[in-house]
Amino acid sequence: MTPSTGKLSHLKALSNKNGIIAAAAMDQRGSLQKALASAKGIDSKSIAPEMMQEFKTIVSRVLTPHASAILLDPEYGLPAAKARSSNAGLLLAYEESGYDNAKPGRLPDLLPHVSVKRLVDWGADAVKILIYYTPFDDPQVNDIKHAFIERVGAECEFYQIPFFLEFVGYDPKGGNEKGLEYAKIKPKVVIGAMKEFSKPQYHVDVLKVEVPINAVFVEGSSVYKGEKAYSHAEALNYYREAASVAAKPFIYLSAGVGNAEFVENLSMAAEAGTDFSGVLCGRATWKDGMPIYATKGPKALEDWLSDQGVKNIEAVNTALKQATPWAKKLGIAA
Repeated sequence: MTPSTGKLSHLKALSNKNGIIAAAAMDQRGSLQKALASAKGIDSKSIAPEMMQEFKTIVSRVLTPHASAILLDPEYGLPAAKARSSNAGLLLAYEESGYDNAKPGRLPDLLPHVSVKRLVDWGADAVKILIYYTPFDDPQVNDIKHAFIERVGAECEFYQIPFFLEFVGYDPKGGNEKGLEYAKIKPKVVIGAMKEFSKPQYHVDVLKVEVPINAVFVEGSSVYKGEKAYSHAEALNYYREAASVAAKPFIYLSAGVGNAEFVENLSMAAEAGTDFSGVLCGRATWKDGMPIYATKGPKALEDWLSDQGVKNIEAVNTALKQATPWAKKLGIAA
C-alpha cells in the first residue's frame, strides 16, 4: 500500500535531497538519566529534568545541521525540537520509556498525557513507537503487542502522519542479548519481526530495525572479537534475507553500539546489496559526550559534539551513499 499524500509529504520532510532518511536519535530517557548519574556519581533521581532538556537541546542544535531529521521525546525533548536546524524534520516518540516489569513479555505502554493528535500539534513529521519483540515469545504475549501496534497504526492513519515502528529483539528465556548464543538466533528474531510488521493491518510506514547480525561475532569484520557466530558470507546472506521480507521501507537503528561498529554494520548492509533507506542513529553519534557533559558541563559537550560528534555523524552519512530512497522501495516516483 502506497502511503497517502499527507504521509508522503511528511516523509519528504524527514529525508535528505536524495530521498534517504539520515536522522539523528535523541529520545533516550531512562538510559540517559542513568548514564549521566553514573558519570556524576549520583543517584539517577537526582538528574533534574532541566539537565535532560539541556543535554538534548545541545545535541539537537549541533548535530541537526548534518542530519535530515531528529527523533526526540515529548517528555524532555520539545525544547530541543525548537532548537533543531531548519533543514531537519521531527519524529516524536509515543511510548513510555522501558517496559512493564510487572508482567512477562516486556509489554509496551503509551505516554499517558500524549496522543497522536498532540504529537502532530507539537510539530511532528512522524510518530515513533518502540517495542521489544521476538517471534519466539509466548503467542499470547505477542498477540497483545500486535493489537497494540494495530491501535497506534490506526491512530496515525487517521491523522495522516507516518508511523515509524522500532522493534528491539530479546531472549524470552533471559539470556544476554549481547552474547554469542543470542547472536546465533538474532537473524531469526529480526527477520521474523520485519516479516510480521510489514503486514498491512499495522499501517506501519517505515520499519526501524536492528541489523540482523552482531558484527563483533562476524569472522573477519573490523570489530570481530574472536568468537564466531557467522562467517562473513553468512552474515551478508542474513542481511539479504531480512531485506527480502520487508514489504515496507526500512532503516537501521544503532542499538547503542559505538560509531565504528555501526559504520561496519552499514558497510555490510551495502556490501550485501540491501535496499535499506537510511538510519536513525543515536548513541553511536553522541554517547561519548554524556560523561563530558556530566563532569565538565554544557560548553564542553558543545565543543566535543562540534568536533567528534560531527565527525561521527558524517561517517554515518558517508556510509549512507549506498542506501536506497524509500520512494524506490515503495515503487513510486521520487
